Amino acid sequence: MTSDAGIITVPSPPYTSSPSHIVVGNGNLLPVTSTGVTSFPHNLRLNNVLVSPGLIKNLVSIRQFTSDNNCSVEFDHFGCSVKDLPSRREIVRCDSSGPLYPLQFPESASALLATTNPSLWHQRLGHPGHEVLSKLAQSSAIPCNNSASQTLCHACQFGRHTRLPFHASSSRTTHNFQLIHCDLWTSPIPSVSGCKYYLVILDDFLHYL
Repeated sequence: MTSDAGIITVPSPPYTSSPSHIVVGNGNLLPVTSTGVTSFPHNLRLNNVLVSPGLIKNLVSIRQFTSDNNCSVEFDHFGCSVKDLPSRREIVRCDSSGPLYPLQFPESASALLATTNPSLWHQRLGHPGHEVLSKLAQSSAIPCNNSASQTLCHACQFGRHTRLPFHASSSRTTHNFQLIHCDLWTSPIPSVSGCKYYLVILDDFLHYL
């Protein structure tokens, strides 16, 4: 829950299943004005965020956070660690100096994610595949998601072309030498007799060289 509606995406009025008010420590009721989704660095997110302008602190439900990101949160005397649940790899470490456990991310990573997207990283890193970006996302703040992997990259499509497409032809031959195909090409290595250029002639009717 938060008081800043600017940090959520796709804001919407409170659902019927969402609470319409938040009960604070002194017993007062704070109205919920909207709900939405917020994103964090390292490809983390939080669904069902309640927006209430009267809140003083942003509060995170650990149960909701671990469910949305398939991760675990470990607490100790010095802070908490967010870890990927399948691999047990530490995603981020948040130190605490007070009675609360803050969920903080480096400002540089936040600024980086705010100005770039997975498609731009795909271009900057030389058009790697989705698997490569996924491995980078596990050890850095580079975002990688399913929508990025499904985006059509025209440079990758052209780069994988091995030859131009053959167009349908209505040309038909009925006898020898009616249509001749010629191809003149060169080789970087001279032949035994010192020739570098070769002329290939193909009869369209017989398909003989």
